[in-house]
Amino acid sequence: MDNKGRIIKVSGPLIVADGMTKARMFDVVKVGESNLIGEIIEQREDRSSIQVYEETSGIGVGESVTSTGAPLSVMLAPGLLEGIYDGIQRPLNKLVEASGARIARGIDMPAVDLERKWKFEPRVKVGDSVEAGDILGVVQENVVVEHRIIVPFGIEGVIDKIFEGEFNVTEPIAILNTVKGKIEIPMLKKWPVRKGRPYKEKLPPKEPLVTGQRVIDTLFPVAKGGVACIPGPFGSGKTVVQHQLAKWSNADIIVYVGCGERGNEMTDVLNEFPELIDPKTGEALMKRTVLIANTSDMPVAAREASIYTGITIAEYFRDMGYNVAIMADSSSRWAEALREMSGRLEEMPGEEGYPAYLSSRLADYYERAGIVKTLGREERIGSITAISAVSPPGGDLSEPVSQATLRIVKVFWGLSSSLAYRRHFPAIDWLQSYSLYADRLKVWYDENVGEEWGELRREAERILQEEANLDEIVRLVGIDALSPKDRITMETAKSIREDYLHQYAFDDVDTYTSLKKQLKMMRLIINCHKLSNEALDKDVDLDDILSVKVRESIGRSKYIKESEEEKFDAIDRDMRSEIGSLVSEGE
Repeated sequence: MDNKGRIIKVSGPLIVADGMTKARMFDVVKVGESNLIGEIIEQREDRSSIQVYEETSGIGVGESVTSTGAPLSVMLAPGLLEGIYDGIQRPLNKLVEASGARIARGIDMPAVDLERKWKFEPRVKVGDSVEAGDILGVVQENVVVEHRIIVPFGIEGVIDKIFEGEFNVTEPIAILNTVKGKIEIPMLKKWPVRKGRPYKEKLPPKEPLVTGQRVIDTLFPVAKGGVACIPGPFGSGKTVVQHQLAKWSNADIIVYVGCGERGNEMTDVLNEFPELIDPKTGEALMKRTVLIANTSDMPVAAREASIYTGITIAEYFRDMGYNVAIMADSSSRWAEALREMSGRLEEMPGEEGYPAYLSSRLADYYERAGIVKTLGREERIGSITAISAVSPPGGDLSEPVSQATLRIVKVFWGLSSSLAYRRHFPAIDWLQSYSLYADRLKVWYDENVGEEWGELRREAERILQEEANLDEIVRLVGIDALSPKDRITMETAKSIREDYLHQYAFDDVDTYTSLKKQLKMMRLIINCHKLSNEALDKDVDLDDILSVKVRESIGRSKYIKESEEEKFDAIDRDMRSEIGSLVSEGE
């Protein structure tokens, strides 16, 4: 259904065309002689307001606008993984081949290679009844990920033919007898990005997303299928934290959306990820990663689409039964794109110029995360964990994007500029941050890590809070004014901060810590605290307690390799022996 109109107004990325009587909201259109890609975002009678995803300079009044009659959709098929796309899923590597370093306008390329052959192995046979969500067969996309080809939404019937062999994504791999007749099913599917993919049932989260970052896993865990935000001022390490989560979290698939961030940050991602080795598989991390790059120097309207493109790809892999983590960096830049387009549409502005629907748009995005039972007769569980950076101007968390996000998410990892300036990374402020999943996940931690996990976590939080209360006294009158017990508390809090919460991302051992190792490290620190207080009660001199040599060994325990667990037991024995000897001498 082609529908042509004429441009009557050009305002940056916003174009208004009349004569579009048959066009619909969110239809993709081709603008001008260059066939720029745009999307209808407002309609008034026969006038359509279009946000254009490419540079509009040179476009003039009177040029034609043609509606494709279809919404903005992504291509879903084998070949997505290891891909690097722009905000509307154009493959950047192929765009470079076609137009050089500067992307030419009007280029429209398929997201996946339509000619490449994939070896398809069926999982059903002729005569089987299938419905939406059932697995027809699999393609080994790479050595890490098995790509499961499922029956598309809205289709059910009986297998008439099922093929085995090598096919490209547009060739049929199965033919179904349905009530509407025979239907050919290829591997390639398309899905509108603004519409969430269906599922049977959303489940409550019960299992953590293990990140290997001690401050997150121990104090502020996020559940698989949960939502989290990382707000913080410039230079506090939002991007580095997201890189660490993308590298080390135990998600099966990573979708990384660079939305409006600086080009050099995305360049770091593009350079690092292909060289990183996945510790679980021994293969390159890129083999289970999809990158979407829409940097600050790319068209502003495409930022808005990039978030939806990323979450739709994440839903596609979730429907296969995988655990997916989507990183959006950052939702503030996405909201700024909304504000710019809203201003050009002359809509009534809300707080700080953001549109009044900012909160609902954010909620629509985060609502698509979660852990679900997928469609299909065979029960599969898949999840999407959404983790977004927020970049409030000047670190002001009272601004609208931060406040709207905090009303939605369950985990808040607040980054502190003062910690970052002190070179404490990750710079997550343990006094401001919180996780509403911590109590729900306690059962999982107790069963899978250790029964004392919850107790150690609470004790660590208590000590850090007590240190914050004592810190003001120390600044006023000095540490010597504290009681001996408070001095020990301050020393233990320092150990928790510097030896446990501080983590060096560029050290091969310290960059990732398993939950078992985290438990052993925390146990050493808390046991040392308890033994020190017991020694103090038996009149051992405070200076002797604070100067035991084993404290240095506890501090360096973060560099113990996973294969050298016996060293933790040795430190524990040394600690009990050294502090015990002080007690014996005192007696």
